Amino acid sequence: MKVSLEWLRELIDVKVPAEELAETLTRGGIEVEGVEHLNQGLEPILVGEIVRLEHHPDADKLWICDVDLGDQSVQIVTGAQNLLVNDKIPVAAHGTTLPTGQKIRKSKLRGVESNGMLCSTDELLLNASFGDPRSEGGIMILPPETPVGISLSEVIQGDSVLDLELYPNRPDCLAMVNVAREISSLTGEKIHVNRWAETEQGPDYPADTQTQIIIEEPELCHRYAALLVEDVKIEPSPDWMQKRLSAAGVRPISNIVDITNYVMLEMGQPLHAFDRDKVSGAVHVRRARAGEKLMTLDHAERTLDPEMLLIADDKEALGLAGVMGGLDSEITDSTTRILVESAHFSNVSIRRTSRRLGLRSEASNRFEKGINVAGIAATLGRVSELILQLGAGRPVGFVEECKILPEARTAKITPEKTSALLGMDFSLEEISSVLDRLQFLYEPKDGGFLVKVPSYRSDIQIEQDLIEEVARLTGYDRIPTTLPRGSQTQGRRTPEQEFRHKLRHLMVNLGMNEVLTYSFNRPDADKAWGQAERGIPLMNPLREELSVMRTSLLPSLLEVAARNVTRRNLDVRIFEIGNVYLGTGEPLTELPEERLRLAGLLYGKPSRHWLKSSNEYSFYTVKGLMEEVGQELGIKLEYRVPKNTELLHPGRSAEIYLQGEKVGFMGELHPAMGKESGLEHALVFELELKPLFDASDRTIRAASIPRFPAVQRDLAVVVAKDIPAQAVMARIRELGGKLLENVDIFDVYTGKPIPEDRKSLAFALRYQSLERTLTDEEVTALNTKILEGIEKEFGAESRK
Repeated sequence: MKVSLEWLRELIDVKVPAEELAETLTRGGIEVEGVEHLNQGLEPILVGEIVRLEHHPDADKLWICDVDLGDQSVQIVTGAQNLLVNDKIPVAAHGTTLPTGQKIRKSKLRGVESNGMLCSTDELLLNASFGDPRSEGGIMILPPETPVGISLSEVIQGDSVLDLELYPNRPDCLAMVNVAREISSLTGEKIHVNRWAETEQGPDYPADTQTQIIIEEPELCHRYAALLVEDVKIEPSPDWMQKRLSAAGVRPISNIVDITNYVMLEMGQPLHAFDRDKVSGAVHVRRARAGEKLMTLDHAERTLDPEMLLIADDKEALGLAGVMGGLDSEITDSTTRILVESAHFSNVSIRRTSRRLGLRSEASNRFEKGINVAGIAATLGRVSELILQLGAGRPVGFVEECKILPEARTAKITPEKTSALLGMDFSLEEISSVLDRLQFLYEPKDGGFLVKVPSYRSDIQIEQDLIEEVARLTGYDRIPTTLPRGSQTQGRRTPEQEFRHKLRHLMVNLGMNEVLTYSFNRPDADKAWGQAERGIPLMNPLREELSVMRTSLLPSLLEVAARNVTRRNLDVRIFEIGNVYLGTGEPLTELPEERLRLAGLLYGKPSRHWLKSSNEYSFYTVKGLMEEVGQELGIKLEYRVPKNTELLHPGRSAEIYLQGEKVGFMGELHPAMGKESGLEHALVFELELKPLFDASDRTIRAASIPRFPAVQRDLAVVVAKDIPAQAVMARIRELGGKLLENVDIFDVYTGKPIPEDRKSLAFALRYQSLERTLTDEEVTALNTKILEGIEKEFGAESRK
């Protein structure tokens, strides 16, 4: 936002230089990016009048001019072709230094003496809008009434422009009147803005019965008002308006267009003027139709879609709402009636339209940041006032359609909360002083104030916002600085972090490679491996393959493995520790449940080595990994026959349990799944880590090495085929008591001479005591007890 200091002085008494004002605003939270001084160095340039103009005798493109400077007449040779006798022009006489730094001296051009230079806007570093339209491309032509002999600085006064760097929380400062309010609150100076900036009422004109407004999309257009003006005279706007628009970076065009731009800059409300005679029937605010086209004011044909909001009549589109008007309804030199639009459009809708079309304007910038819906009608009052002031037309009617008008906002502020947040004591009087400077209405309530927030301050919603205003106006430099205090502790990992760290290093030490994948999956893959009913679809996914939050880690690992195998990496050992995300239903009303899991995949076989044979990974490879995990964490995992074998091999998979609760699964991919993915005989596992963390024994205990020898006995039994070896081992441990240190199964046999419906299990039992040497009699008795127990429970028979 470029703020002209000359314009600002009309709204508030600015008594300090531009640089000091910039510092005040920056300290108050409105950052000033820079200060630009305009129209400087014009003091030595004089206003002259051409009294004689003739061709140079030796050059067809040069002219000899006699120029009256008031107290003297000088002869100047020029190549400009836009001059006439009696033109008033800026003259740099002999010895003058131009704003560009060029020094003018006497010279001869083709034998004719020239005692100065006639100046163009470029040579004076002026905006091209200054001067008569004939000035373009040549010498600057001043108004005929300009006095001869005076300094050009008296005709074109200097100005300073403050470039405000505004953030999205302060869209109100995109209006000059609100910048004046901000300066008033910071400096204490009284403002004197126009009366329309202090009201929410529209202009007092009869209802425009010729114009009907139909808002078809009330969610996208809350309010729409229009001013009908007749007897319009299209002509250039006055110099004072052109200068202010130019200082703000807006190119002057004509009186009507300049008035709409001027009021937009002054009051922050974008406006647009339609040629009323080019509007057929009612004014509609509607969505564009698919494939509908519109020629905008920049002479570009735009193809629209239903996400874009249009202003249209009964027949065709008139303009892109909040972005740019249409070429077919623009005002021209022949326009005699206009309809001036003032509306409130959805900032989301305007932003989408602007981005899709690559079309940005001053209006779209303001709509995107948010405008004051309560000031829609009053803005047209200011427009009508300027139209009458400039004699540009006769306002005759006003019409408005309002769908949504937000209620007035209030917020409470108390000294206690203010003091606690800002770290210094504030009294009620200090807070009320700040509210008075802001010109906020308030009343006492519960030891504080209930503040009525002005509609133009959209950034103030809650008490903390008001406290920020107190800090800004009191001065951030007044808030005391304190060093952070607190007890210092040694930096260390939390128990959860230590658990994850230990598990990660264990897997690496077991020969696995860690991978990190996206937290998103393909919907079909996640449905197969995860919990599809609790999946969370993304509103704006990177691509279809990553469109749901994962409920399992395995689909990503399968993709990583398949990519490696296609590149001839046939020894794949990968794992990942990461979260899965389980929703609570759609639409999502609360954060999803995050569960930490460990998953892994093995495929192929280890690389060949001279010292050991190279066997393919099998179910027991994965089971060995799980046993290592259990041993490292101090927990005992159990394995059961899986109930669902659609994804895993029916005879080479297992569900993993901990203390009776299922915590995961492991096994070989189902042959059909393996063939489909190109990973036949691949082995996978997935574990929930929270139950493992809760049950893990993180206490380090020291144990002495036994002094007494152990006794090893083998036990072979024949049981029914459907009896799990795990169940037999568990019963053996229970019967063996404290003296049975370890049980391992070392053989499972089926075939002759074992009956077809039975199998042979062979166990190695290790007995040991920390207090004495065990006798053969004791060990034999325990072995007998164990055999009798499993014979009774499982119908086992001893195998000799």
